[in-house]
Amino acid sequence: MTAAENVCYTLINVPMDSEPPSEISLKNDLEKGDVKSKTEALKKVIIMILNGEKLPGLLMTIIRFVLPLQDHTIKKLLLVFWEIVPKTTPDGRLLHEMILVCDAYRKDLQHPNEFIRGSTLRFLCKLKEAELLEPLMPAIRACLEHRHSYVRRNAVLAIYTIYRNFEHLIPDAPELIHDFLVNEKDASCKRNAFMMLIHADQDRALDYLSTCIDQVQTFGDILQLVIVELIYKVCHANPSERARFIRCIYNLLQSSSPAVKYEAAGTLVTLSSAPTAIKAAAQCYIDLIIKESDNNVKLIVLDRLIELKEHPAHERVLQDLVMDILRVLSTPDLEVRKKTLQLALDLVSSRNVEELVIVLKKEVIKTNNVSEHEDTDKYRQLLVRTLHSCSVRFPDMAANVIPVLMEFLSDSNEAAAADVLEFVREAIQRFDNLRMLIVEKMLEVFHAIKSVKIYRGALWILGEYCSTKEDIQSVMTEVRRSLGEIPIVESEIKKEAGELKPEEEITVGPVQKLVTEMGTYATQSALSSSRPTKKEEERPPLRGFLLDGDFFVAASLATTLTKVALRYVALVQEKKKQNSFVAEAMLLMATILHLGKSSLPKKPITDDDVDRISLCLKVLSECSPLMNDIFNKECRQSLSHMLSAKLEEEKLSQKKESEKRNVTVQPDDPISFMQLTAKNEMNCKEDQFQLSLLAAMGNTQRKEAADPLASKLNKVTQLTGFSDPVYAEAYVHVNQYDIVLDVLVVNQTSDTLQNCTLELATLGDLKLVEKPSPLTLAPHDFANIKANVKVASTENGIIFGNIVYDVSGAASDRNCVVLSDIHIDIMDYIQPATCTDAEFRQMWAEFEWENKVTVNTNIVDLNDYLQHILKSTNMKCLTPEKALSGYCGFMAANLYARSIFGEDALANVSIEKPIQQGPEAPVTGHIRIRAKSQVTVGFF
Repeated sequence: MTAAENVCYTLINVPMDSEPPSEISLKNDLEKGDVKSKTEALKKVIIMILNGEKLPGLLMTIIRFVLPLQDHTIKKLLLVFWEIVPKTTPDGRLLHEMILVCDAYRKDLQHPNEFIRGSTLRFLCKLKEAELLEPLMPAIRACLEHRHSYVRRNAVLAIYTIYRNFEHLIPDAPELIHDFLVNEKDASCKRNAFMMLIHADQDRALDYLSTCIDQVQTFGDILQLVIVELIYKVCHANPSERARFIRCIYNLLQSSSPAVKYEAAGTLVTLSSAPTAIKAAAQCYIDLIIKESDNNVKLIVLDRLIELKEHPAHERVLQDLVMDILRVLSTPDLEVRKKTLQLALDLVSSRNVEELVIVLKKEVIKTNNVSEHEDTDKYRQLLVRTLHSCSVRFPDMAANVIPVLMEFLSDSNEAAAADVLEFVREAIQRFDNLRMLIVEKMLEVFHAIKSVKIYRGALWILGEYCSTKEDIQSVMTEVRRSLGEIPIVESEIKKEAGELKPEEEITVGPVQKLVTEMGTYATQSALSSSRPTKKEEERPPLRGFLLDGDFFVAASLATTLTKVALRYVALVQEKKKQNSFVAEAMLLMATILHLGKSSLPKKPITDDDVDRISLCLKVLSECSPLMNDIFNKECRQSLSHMLSAKLEEEKLSQKKESEKRNVTVQPDDPISFMQLTAKNEMNCKEDQFQLSLLAAMGNTQRKEAADPLASKLNKVTQLTGFSDPVYAEAYVHVNQYDIVLDVLVVNQTSDTLQNCTLELATLGDLKLVEKPSPLTLAPHDFANIKANVKVASTENGIIFGNIVYDVSGAASDRNCVVLSDIHIDIMDYIQPATCTDAEFRQMWAEFEWENKVTVNTNIVDLNDYLQHILKSTNMKCLTPEKALSGYCGFMAANLYARSIFGEDALANVSIEKPIQQGPEAPVTGHIRIRAKSQVTVGFF
């Protein structure tokens, strides 16, 4: 066994730059030095032994000159020294010197100082030599009756470990500890004693619990935790005992200790699936989340609630607790709020949706009143999305939600306003009865919208859904108000001229006014940026957008004006009014075109926007029925198709989710009755305490994939040749941030190989945790050597090295076998992940490293190639399946993955099938990969 596999009791920090002292100087310090010198010398000896030095000559020196000292620091260091020092001869016999050590510790167990007694008892827990322990047993038993609890509780632990390892030394330990437990008053001593009985003699532990089951809630929390563990283990092994202990678990839910409440709730859920039990456990979890200040605890307990919800039978019970779950929103942490809102949304039903919406509306209003925090905007976004989902699922709620949310269209946070706009667009299309209300509210907040992106969306909604004459007139009024005085170019030149007059009289700083009003001389001076803001605020919003050079909003405005003008012509019969309205719309478009071609805006109008506005002018000048249909009917149909596809996709994903959760029972499946089940069949459920322990130790038992290529054999790397004197191969096991190399070493010679050492080195962000210990290999023998490597980032790493050894009886130098390199695959750290389209686009714009790869393959089908890429890169396709279905000879898809270190990787696949080259032509195209780091991009 390597040091990595041994249980580690003591961790010692070793300064790597210190020079190792000689054995003679250490011996001199230990013999003749004062207490301080002896302390330092003993520390150096301990470090040297930990590094593999033997130092047999110092053993007797320490026994003679250091062991008799009464200094507490020396005594504590000696405990570490005796733990790590070799205590046996090469043939396995106990060293004679250890008899003297044993006698010294017998005296320490009778020492008047309780610290020395207690620490000596703790040390005895680590001894694995029965010959050393046997003479000490009477003294250990006597410590159970010591006046100080520190000594008694360590005596219990010592007896427990000795009984577990060498039962013959103290065969009556369970009976002894049971009697001790009955009379003991100290909580920590009782806890240790009870824990020993759980593992050594469960029946005695149950007997004791039966005598005091009504007083359990008065016990200390450390004892209550052990009682919960016992109840779980007993009921897991023997379900018929559940009725006996369920009341005790209920009582422990009221414990003052959060840890006890958490464990009791988890145990209650496993013992009973009755609605009252589930409700009590869930209520307990909710209280814990609210009262605990640590966000990590909140997230862990929230995960337990989510696990409860996954069970179909428990979901109904949790639906009644939605309002209690929403109390968790008082936590300022965004991740906790995100999980809480998702859980509440999953549990909401027609019975409680109204209350949920009221709470969420209050939370939305609260985000306006709090001081701006980096997470406030994100939290508002979450609330908007949750209300959106509620309104889609429960249309009756939309009328209550929309007026509150539409206030946020004027919000400075564009992301939250964009979510509101998306919600409003879906609501106005789906709910005919709300159209009047939405249009009215939209006209109210229209002038206050600050973001150009939101302004464009609001224009589109108003242009698409204003259906009455009054609404159309209101839209035109709002547009005129937002555009300001027209023609724009003339009014801006007049304004400029008006501000130039004072310049002739005043010589100090008139440049600021010029720069401010025009917005086109930003390069003139850094000082000029101090004044403009005030004057630009006075400018109407749409005019400001246009002067900033954003003419895409002008193209959107032209489309809106065209729609409302065509609709107005259909509604109003008077020719004069028709012509007047159309002329006004055309004038607005013409003045915007004029502005775009002038030098006033910061950026000139693009050709695309000119074409769009010109097209709209042509449509209004002709007013043909075909164009009327395209603008006023087909646009809305496209939106309807898009929303239907989106809704269908959501329903499909929900259906898949519910199918996963539903336990399907086949007609011929046997029914198991608990009363008729044999005892050996009852352990079908896994022991949660055992699973938790395995997870903490990193030994999670994963189900092996059915594909043999995904099995362990696929990860075996041959390190040497079959004809080498030492054959070696390694199994590379990746576990989160650790890599464990399990190296099989085979001696293929007829000689004994001594000091056979695996020497390893690494390249990249890999670090060898410890140096593997040398071993001796008999002729044709084999052994396993394990080495741990830490991983710091998603960078391809290389492990290389050699095996060195001495041949027994040979006088030659050390022999060496060079090993093949082991390449650590980055794919082990990449996991498929998901994100929204908006988040994908934002990351795509932010990430600066890009790698463009030309497709070179013999695959002839576009879909097959995409699946091949997904499998090879371990990424997830974000493009919906419906968008990829069908065949047009071209395919574009977005892929996303995240490493276990939190690094994002984005990819865009643009591929085509050159039809002109025939059906067997291979796929061509490009793949673009973007990430924050060059290493991640380079790998893909």
